[in-house]
Amino acid sequence: MTDNQDLAGRIVLVTGASRGIGYAAALEAARRGAHVIAVARTIGGLEELDDQIKALGGDATLVPLDLSDGDGIDRLGKSIFDRWGRLDGFIGNAGLLGVISPLPHVEVKEFTKVFDLNVTANYRLIRSFDLLLRQSDAGRVVLVSSGAADSARPYWGLYAATKAAVNAMAKSYAGEMASSAVRVNVFYPGAVRTQMRAKAVPGEDPNTLPTPADIAPQLIDLVSPSLDATGQIFDVNADGPRDI
Repeated sequence: MTDNQDLAGRIVLVTGASRGIGYAAALEAARRGAHVIAVARTIGGLEELDDQIKALGGDATLVPLDLSDGDGIDRLGKSIFDRWGRLDGFIGNAGLLGVISPLPHVEVKEFTKVFDLNVTANYRLIRSFDLLLRQSDAGRVVLVSSGAADSARPYWGLYAATKAAVNAMAKSYAGEMASSAVRVNVFYPGAVRTQMRAKAVPGEDPNTLPTPADIAPQLIDLVSPSLDATGQIFDVNADGPRDI
């Protein structure tokens, strides 16, 4: 554990928690005192995370779940309500890159699969967690997005479109929550040493990139009850936040 225990007693859920940024974020949240609800498809990665959290003296709830299972997301929301009656932090991190391709060449099946995880799953999660977040004295939502949403470079149309949709949902939901204790923001992690990045830029030297653990503290700062900003993009490569 660290001296910073700003999440002591908080319930924080992280999707895509079995590897990469989600894994590092879940570990950082636990290090700062949170009980982590770790959601991912890969059971082995979740069990490894659980071992790491226990080694810190923390505890976690592991949820093996494919986020294309909307009914499973609804059941998860009910389970959280039955056990805790609230959710203090939701980090929507799980995502797919999809193919880097001319837009007309993207197969319909691929287009649907990437939108289902990057966009629809986050909508379903927000839908299921809305009441839980409102029951917290400082509910915090962070959707992990990308600068691709702004640049929409050639061949990146599929991924960029999903992240632009994520930003739009976050901006709208932040406005809807303005009179509540819920804060909603977007996080741009930049180029990070992950499997997704290696797939996107295969010729890049990964040793030139920050690790997920390097950027995790900045992400977890956004679920701290002390953060009052909402409707903002927090970009690790920018000097400060900006409006979505």
